[in-house]
Amino acid sequence: MSVTDRFGGVVGKLSSDSRSRREFVEGVLFSLPYLALFGVFLLYPLVMGGYMSLFEWNALAPAESVFLGLENYTTLLNDSQFWNALGNTFYFALLTVPSIVVVGLGLALGVNRDIRGQGFLRAIFFSPYILTVSVAALVWIDMYSTQYGVINYYLGAVMSNPPQWLQSRLFAMPAIAMTTVWWLVGFSFVILLSARQSVPEYLYEAAKLDGAGTWRQFRDVTVPQMRGAIFFVIVINLIWAFQVYGQPYIMTSGGPNQTTETLVMYLYQAAFNQRNFGYAAAIGYVLTGILVAVSIANYYFLGGDNE
Repeated sequence: MSVTDRFGGVVGKLSSDSRSRREFVEGVLFSLPYLALFGVFLLYPLVMGGYMSLFEWNALAPAESVFLGLENYTTLLNDSQFWNALGNTFYFALLTVPSIVVVGLGLALGVNRDIRGQGFLRAIFFSPYILTVSVAALVWIDMYSTQYGVINYYLGAVMSNPPQWLQSRLFAMPAIAMTTVWWLVGFSFVILLSARQSVPEYLYEAAKLDGAGTWRQFRDVTVPQMRGAIFFVIVINLIWAFQVYGQPYIMTSGGPNQTTETLVMYLYQAAFNQRNFGYAAAIGYVLTGILVAVSIANYYFLGGDNE
């Protein structure tokens, strides 16, 4: 190898190293705004919440807080109100998440067909999602009303004593769940519709040539190809379900007899009504652990390779 070739190789390597360092520095600089926001609004509250959960926290004089160790967490184990709120939250998630996924998938597959008014239907199905939680809850409070509600008006034609939806221990949580499904299904509908439209049509044509009917096409083509989107919709709705607060707070205030009190409602009461911030932080960390565990379990059973 000549001296010129060696010199050219060294220069090229130095130029490549310099370019790599410059790209690295530029990448770090572009990431700094996000990292700053992440540290201030996510990382710091996460660490601070864990620290507070180890104390009987004095919000007015943090230096006077009493260290308790894991006492707040052990207290949770014997707290009947905590277990009631946790059970209510699981019940709410069981009612809402499968319903949102199934209804959203059904709407997406239906709108994806070659029918008239697709744009109008998409707007109608998505429109409830743009409402705030207070508006959605107030609309359904009127619909559930035993005096002038439209639901009991029509049920009165087939039964003599329609349910008192939001005053009933049996029907209050299902009523809130129905409100939530109506309100949030639009988001899942859009995600699943987008996923369905990205499935190559030649897969369905090949399935038809193999004699596959509608059900087999759905089972062997649609679901496997949409598995990533379905997994995302399940996880995001589980997170929303376990963080539910607005709907039960506005519609029932946790009643009747705490049958609709959720974990976040109990956390709020512990923090701002009882001023027990350390205990509330422990509840928040337990909730975070549940969400992480549920997400990992969903990834194990539904996620993974989508090929």
